[in-house]
Amino acid sequence: MDMLWNGWGDPAKAAPLPDSVTGLLRDLLGVKPRTTPALCLDDIRLPGTTADPAALKALAEAVGGEEHVRTDSESRVRHTRGKSTPDLLRIRAGDFSDVPRAVVLPATHDEVLAVLRACAAHGLAVVPFGGGTSVVGGLAPERAAFIALDLRRMNGLLDLDAVSRTAVLQPGLRAPEAEALLAGHGFTLGHFPQSFEWATIGGFAAARSSGQASAGYGRFDEMVLGLTLATPEGTVETGRAPRSAAGPDLRQLILGSEGAFGVITSVVVRIRPLPEVRVYEGWRFASFEEGGAALRRLAQDGPRPTVLRLSDETETLIGLAQPDAIGGDLSQSAAGCLAITGYEGTAEDTAQRREQAAAVLTACGGTLVGAEPGERWAHGRFSAPYLRDALLDVGAFAETLETAAFWSRIPDLYTTVRTALTETLAEAGTPPLVMCHISHVYENGASLYFTVVSAQGEDPLAHWTPAKHAANEAVLAAGGTISHHHGVGTDHRDWYVREAGPLGIAALRAVKDRLDPEGLLNPGVLLPTD
Repeated sequence: MDMLWNGWGDPAKAAPLPDSVTGLLRDLLGVKPRTTPALCLDDIRLPGTTADPAALKALAEAVGGEEHVRTDSESRVRHTRGKSTPDLLRIRAGDFSDVPRAVVLPATHDEVLAVLRACAAHGLAVVPFGGGTSVVGGLAPERAAFIALDLRRMNGLLDLDAVSRTAVLQPGLRAPEAEALLAGHGFTLGHFPQSFEWATIGGFAAARSSGQASAGYGRFDEMVLGLTLATPEGTVETGRAPRSAAGPDLRQLILGSEGAFGVITSVVVRIRPLPEVRVYEGWRFASFEEGGAALRRLAQDGPRPTVLRLSDETETLIGLAQPDAIGGDLSQSAAGCLAITGYEGTAEDTAQRREQAAAVLTACGGTLVGAEPGERWAHGRFSAPYLRDALLDVGAFAETLETAAFWSRIPDLYTTVRTALTETLAEAGTPPLVMCHISHVYENGASLYFTVVSAQGEDPLAHWTPAKHAANEAVLAAGGTISHHHGVGTDHRDWYVREAGPLGIAALRAVKDRLDPEGLLNPGVLLPTD
């Protein structure tokens, strides 16, 4: 099944906002219904041309037949940009300026290499395409003539070593399919980002993804033990052992490279036994500061839950931590900050960690509010993107951004980013509701995830772009990283260049020039083209 072309996910799961929430948006933010008629996929006529016949023939030969090279309008539209709010607003407005010339579907590593050779011969750029879930401009290259390299045919579990607890997965394997294949052998990857239902293994590696259970299972880059990379200059293979002192770790150079250095064609990952039990519960704290201190205690001194996250006062009041209850309880009973803790593992280990963590959380001022908030969060944990689409449908603007910093910098980072977003959007005439939660914790710091909702106004992109830039400036000024898990893409690239510094960027540029001397791979993503 393909994802909704002008929104998120399975069209059957899309649902309109309740009248109570629509009224809340009108009263709080002045949201007005949009009157522009919806664009129909069947009515779209794409500008420009497909690749020339000689290039299409070479591509077909590379992937074993014309049936694996698609030039029809629907296929090209479905591979246009990613799923950020600006991406969706542009496509809903009929802007297809970033449409690929063709969609190519290889089935093997050798076919990927052949496609790259064909593209080099015919001057076509290449954008690797997994689930299409990028929210940072990672699928909109700065080059008009490009193909989308759709990896869906490379979707297998190639090997499973139960003794070493490793698995070899192909890049086009969607996360639910990967979990199902591993579960058949009694294992789990344990990687559950919000994009879980649609994102792919290759995308997780290319964007350095982090899942909602990262406190227990780790980030995806911590799970990766080896990689195979196809480049225009040949193949790079990494990962002969779980750890090595044989020079710099090339895995870390490929992880997070976002298709700019090559196409990831297989990943060796660490796997864990399926948990016997999964338990989620809620805790309430008087303030975000108090709750943050409690999370830091658990992150630094343990015991660390598998899932550990904390919503600020605004997010708690609105109910965003439980998407199926948005706006349902704007009373004093919803005051304070809601934390979600989750425990996965054996029954004995889970019970022990819950008891020990409860003692820490209670000592830090937390109050246990039972299993219901945790279970509601677990039930709706992948629902927020659908909620974003419903907000767009009624004339609201909704977008997210995330960052991370050391614990000592978290308070200033939180305040600085919220202020930048609030002031910039208010000046544009669309005062926002800015919500935040701590989404991932580490011994030395944490990630902050912001959600912004406002009226769309006359030109939502003209309102949002300065606000996004102001937030990016605030992140760097407060000592945060420009991205914790969404990646760089084109949206964060100019700030990433400043974060990495001139010499660091020059080193990465040298790597790209060696692996991709013609600059074919995702031009303008991660690194500037000039």
